[in-house]
Amino acid sequence: MAELCLGTVQFGMKYGINNIFGQPSEEDVFEMLDMAIEHGIRVLDTARAYGTAEIILGNYFKARKDINFIKLISKLRPNVIENCEADIYGTVRREFEGTLERLHTDHLEGYLLHTPEYIYQPRIIDALRRLKEEKLVEHIGISIYELQEGYAALRTEGIDYIQLPYSILDQRGMQEGFIHAAKDAGVTIFARSAFLQGLFMMEKERIPKHLQHAVPYLNQFEELLRQYEVECVSALVSFVMQEAEIDYFVFGVDTKEQLLQDIAASRNDKLPEELMKKLKGIFANIEKSIIFPSLWSNGKKAK
Repeated sequence: MAELCLGTVQFGMKYGINNIFGQPSEEDVFEMLDMAIEHGIRVLDTARAYGTAEIILGNYFKARKDINFIKLISKLRPNVIENCEADIYGTVRREFEGTLERLHTDHLEGYLLHTPEYIYQPRIIDALRRLKEEKLVEHIGISIYELQEGYAALRTEGIDYIQLPYSILDQRGMQEGFIHAAKDAGVTIFARSAFLQGLFMMEKERIPKHLQHAVPYLNQFEELLRQYEVECVSALVSFVMQEAEIDYFVFGVDTKEQLLQDIAASRNDKLPEELMKKLKGIFANIEKSIIFPSLWSNGKKAK
């Protein structure tokens, strides 16, 4: 089973199509982090682009003196390199040091490219490698949406981590053999977006017009849950976690109740083999306008 990794985008901004609670208070975030650690979570995923998430996490680590066993993963600010062709390493280093300062730490477990297209720029990769050589970060990697950047990462020396979406509706990583290829290359796989920002749990009348074409799939999913008497969150979590080649299940929460529900779901028995087979058959090859949140606004990729 995959290990849990708590994502923190919701801690720094209002995030998710089904987020009815808004950004939690710092006090609530501290309570959720305490609960996560108490339940065995040891890896946190954040990013400079996640609003105030790095700052809030830094405040938490400053307040809690005995949690240096927690592993932190962050990401280079998107599109930060475009205007600094002359000193790419200096820019990456300043961004990295800013993350360390906000997090109140001197070291990261992982530092990822948040702009997937940067994988094609050797000087940016060299900058990440230098951070690793200087013992400032243990592992470097990339967060992807399209598998083509993932395959480019597999061809790039030194890439340790790849984070990608994987869910019942987005099975590309397994269907196309990418995750297997990554494991053969010794890369650690972080699967995110199992809940599709909460789309799976939305009341149908609240689903916006431009996502109405997802409703038939959601209805099919709900019918399978009824047929096999499986709870929704349990199915979404187990579908990902029981894939042997996925190392970490990255999930985010808005509330303490969601956190406990997701942790409990991660400890449930595996889904029935027959249900897994149906999920992998019925929901293969779902259109990108459903599985890519960046396309949800108007069908075109957000800039």
